[in-house]
Amino acid sequence: MALKVLGIAGSLRKGSYNRALLRAAVAIAPEGMTIEIAEIDGIPPFNEDVEKKGMPPAVAELRRKVASAGALLIATPEYNHSVPGVLKNAIDWLSRGDDQPLDRKPCAIMGASTGLIGTARAQAHLRDLVVAVNMPVLGQPEILVTKARERFDERPELTDESVRKRVRALLEALAGWAEALAARP
Repeated sequence: MALKVLGIAGSLRKGSYNRALLRAAVAIAPEGMTIEIAEIDGIPPFNEDVEKKGMPPAVAELRRKVASAGALLIATPEYNHSVPGVLKNAIDWLSRGDDQPLDRKPCAIMGASTGLIGTARAQAHLRDLVVAVNMPVLGQPEILVTKARERFDERPELTDESVRKRVRALLEALAGWAEALAARP
C-alpha cells in the first residue's frame, strides 16, 4: 500500500535536531511510503477574529497538505516540559472549521533533545493534544532521542545507526497502523 506521510517539525530553529530527524525519516522510509516535510514557520498565531475572515494562506496550505496525507509524523522538541508554542498553534489552526483534516488521521510522534529524557514530557503532552482532536496516535515504538549532540553531526544529520533503525521501525509500524485504520469502516 502506498502511503503519503506529512512530517511536521515542532521547531523553527535552522539547526533543529527534530527537523534532521524528519530528514532521516525521509531518507529511510520503507518502500511505498513517501514523506513530505511541511513548514509551519509562516502560520500566524491563532486568532478567532482572523479565522472569521478566512483562513490565512499558510494555514490553508497546511490544511490542504494534512488533508491529502494518509498519516502524520510529528517530530517535537521539548520546551519547558511541553511542546513548542508553534506546534501547538499549528494544531489549533488545523483543528478549526467544518472540515477537520486531523480527524481520524493516523499519527506517529518522535523527538530529539540534548537532555537525558529525549522529549518524553513533550511527547506525553502531544499525545494528549492529538487525541483531543481525534487523531489515532501510534503507541509503539517510542522514539525519544537523548543526547542529540552525540547522535547528529554539525550539519545536523543523524549519524547514530541505532536511532536510524528505531526510526525505520516507527515508519514501518506507522504504515501498518495507517493501513489497519483505513480498512476499518
